[in-house]
Amino acid sequence: MLIVLTTFAAANFSAPSVAAPAEGPADPEAASLVTLSVPDRTAMERLAAAGADLTERMRPQPDGSIQVDAVVTPSQLAAYQALGAALAPETPPPPKATATTEKDQLVVERAVWFRSRDEYFLSVEASSSAGEAATLTVTWKGKNGSTGRAPMVAYVDAGAYLGHQFGDPVPARSRPQWVTVTSAAGGTAEAKVRAWPDGQRPDRAGPGYQKDFVTQYMPPAQLNERIKALHRRFPKLTELITLPYPTNGYRRHAQALIGTPPAAAVVVTSDAYGSDGGNDLAVELVDPGAPGRALQVTVNGKLITVSLATDGSGAPADTAAQVAAAINATAGTGVKATTYRADPGDGVMAPAPPTRLSDFLRAPAGVPRAPAQVLALRIGAHRDGTRTGVLAYAQEHAREWVTPLVVVEAAERLLRNHARDKATRRLLERTDVFIVPTVNPDGANYSFYDFNAQRKNMTNHCPPQQSDPALRNTWGVDVNRNYAAGSLSDGYAGASANCQSGTYAGPGEHSEPESRNVMWLAQTYRNIRFAMNVHSYGGYFMWPPGAYKLAGRVTLPRPTAQQEAYFLHSARAIEEAIAAERGTVTWPQQTGPVTDVLYSAAGNSADELWYDHGVYGWDFEVGADLWNPETRAWEGVGFQPPFAEGHAEAMEFASGLISLVGVAADFREP
Repeated sequence: MLIVLTTFAAANFSAPSVAAPAEGPADPEAASLVTLSVPDRTAMERLAAAGADLTERMRPQPDGSIQVDAVVTPSQLAAYQALGAALAPETPPPPKATATTEKDQLVVERAVWFRSRDEYFLSVEASSSAGEAATLTVTWKGKNGSTGRAPMVAYVDAGAYLGHQFGDPVPARSRPQWVTVTSAAGGTAEAKVRAWPDGQRPDRAGPGYQKDFVTQYMPPAQLNERIKALHRRFPKLTELITLPYPTNGYRRHAQALIGTPPAAAVVVTSDAYGSDGGNDLAVELVDPGAPGRALQVTVNGKLITVSLATDGSGAPADTAAQVAAAINATAGTGVKATTYRADPGDGVMAPAPPTRLSDFLRAPAGVPRAPAQVLALRIGAHRDGTRTGVLAYAQEHAREWVTPLVVVEAAERLLRNHARDKATRRLLERTDVFIVPTVNPDGANYSFYDFNAQRKNMTNHCPPQQSDPALRNTWGVDVNRNYAAGSLSDGYAGASANCQSGTYAGPGEHSEPESRNVMWLAQTYRNIRFAMNVHSYGGYFMWPPGAYKLAGRVTLPRPTAQQEAYFLHSARAIEEAIAAERGTVTWPQQTGPVTDVLYSAAGNSADELWYDHGVYGWDFEVGADLWNPETRAWEGVGFQPPFAEGHAEAMEFASGLISLVGVAADFREP
């Protein structure tokens, strides 16, 4: 398959601080962040069902195709070619030619302009009575006689036509004032262009307002120390909450691959975790040096010796299946053995020198291997349940390094400005804020020290056929597909039952402690009415419904018109605060319900918060595309941009999060 490596993904994902060993049978394939092109949403759904690790950065193209960033290995690329993926061209493809016989009726659903980094941009959404077959074009007029023209893209999801839009906002030389949408079939519609987001402006910070407290990416231990330090410094304004469900821990069972895959290889896995003694074990296969010997397994301390059977000529005669069975039948080995993946193991094993088992974890010894306690910092002047609660939680997906910085920066600002800033003091008088810097600490450690692209947690639910060491980067559960509303088991799309998939939902709803911890907060602190799930990247602002059933594209119940208006009104105020930092504007076509602006995400946390607990649940996707004035194109930023960019994202989205606290401070029950 042909791919395009974007500028933010030029390097393979690997260990950021420890040199990777030379690849061998027990080493995972290198993974890269690439841009794939698929012909339509159906093809993208096939990729997701096959376990493709798709990011949230998805861009419709003028010809109806979709470009989506994905984390892939070379062998996965070859498999995805058969599912419809292809080269992502460097320039947008031309609009798809269509033929219509009748004049269609057009409606301009939204026409807005925004200014970002000293340039004007236009975003238009329209619909045609001819549906996706319509070919629509936008022309616009602006100040000083400026004009422009651009094609629109049909937006079709799960077979449903949702309208036409630009693939990306288009640049305009000056502020656009009027747009005309025309159809190849003769339809036309006009509209005045309005400002975006045009929400309530954030409160002006008082003199001496402090911000900019995060100085580096932080692994879980540093994040926990940071909120503990805030609690020690501001004991009257904070509480430290230890969430009740310990995680699996940054640990794995030790393993060794012995022999030559696929037919003549055995995978040996320790009963104990590597950190609990599994890493001390070793296995050897020896030639007894005489003909007609029987297979024998002995244990001498930490060394397991397999003396191979020999035939009449003295040659080894045991198959991999026989060796595995003999190891499993011997008491006291402390290991289990299997053949390689689904192979029957009928290849003859050769002698092998002592091979030490390893959990393959490369974090420093100071990183705990035991189950992790997830911490939350509660902030407020009145933490008695009488104030409106706001839950901000980050890093459900391990590789999203910027997201914890957003919530930590917001916590720092709220506490350090309480004594000096009237607006901040009002927020802490009227709200009760719960900050969870890292929902998924095990996966985050794995992302920092072993495999940058780790999305999931570290609990391996895969059977032995999918659990040899070379597959270790595919294990784990997608925490944000493990919740109980609109889940995979309920028949909703956007999660996978494949344990190696990037969106593996787990063996059941709430099978993982990470998801149970988030819901415990909502169940325990019933004053929580607002929540922000901080993710990256792509620049989205979303809310429920977040999932649909493919047949008929039946979504979870939509909010009422009043609730929908409240979601949007609040979002525009929060987006104003984000834009005030450095001019980053969250695109209008990426602001709205998840099912409208992205795709179906079965079993996500915001849906359960909204439908089961009545919490207004939002999702940030920090890391909006950046406009490159030289290439005249929008460019993605990736999960772990250089820290200067990550820092800027943390600053602007922390401002957005504090604006959400302001929304909560003004909230009145309907």
